[in-house]
Amino acid sequence: MQTSNTEQLENDLDRAAELLKRASRVVVLTGAGISKESGIPTFREAQTGLWANYEPEKLATVEGFVKDPSLVWTWYDWRRKMVSNVKPNPGHFALVDLEKIVPQFTLITQNVDGLHKQAGSKNMIELHGNISQYKCLKHGHEAVDVLTDSLEPPACHCGSLIRPAVVWFGEALDPKSLADSFAASERADVFLIIGTSGLVQPAASFPLTAKRCGAKLIEVNPEHTPLSSETAVFLAGASGVLLPRLIEKVRR
Repeated sequence: MQTSNTEQLENDLDRAAELLKRASRVVVLTGAGISKESGIPTFREAQTGLWANYEPEKLATVEGFVKDPSLVWTWYDWRRKMVSNVKPNPGHFALVDLEKIVPQFTLITQNVDGLHKQAGSKNMIELHGNISQYKCLKHGHEAVDVLTDSLEPPACHCGSLIRPAVVWFGEALDPKSLADSFAASERADVFLIIGTSGLVQPAASFPLTAKRCGAKLIEVNPEHTPLSSETAVFLAGASGVLLPRLIEKVRR
């Protein structure tokens, strides 16, 4: 007798829940997909309206910022305001619940929107920074109380321009964040992949590192990715729908 898609999904959720129940160390990697469910367009989808004629790379590089600081500053201010108007979705909150259940939990996010922190996640690595934080261009001095409603970026106490504290194209990730992410991946019993394309390095290497060290991979995505063939369980669908159901099964 052939299993229906609904029955198959239920079976897959049960299998994933059993893996999580037995795990002491869980690592989660999230990408743009989980934020998109809150209404935040992906990076390239944000190139609409006023910004449609600009290449994303020119708005997210040091070179672009140096060439036209006002353009880059106002674009990021627009994105920051857009992010401030959305809220975490059930997928974000389900991960907060999972963190409370698992003895050792690490959340690694490629997103810069801060929604995981807003939802209540604690042990978290914001791999690409946070769009609501700022630093100076030349020396990386942290900037607080930044006046964002301006057409030009303000200056740091050292004289350098203030910029968003996010990782731009061509920039290296923070060494500590990168080292901590790999270390957590190497220790994981279960590695959960959520809403990421599996194409962006070095983040795409974390699940493979975890698997090489003995972890089981679970992926939650609407579509298959290059990482899907490596997983023990693939859950096809929206994380905001599937993660709450998965955590409910873990609690049983």
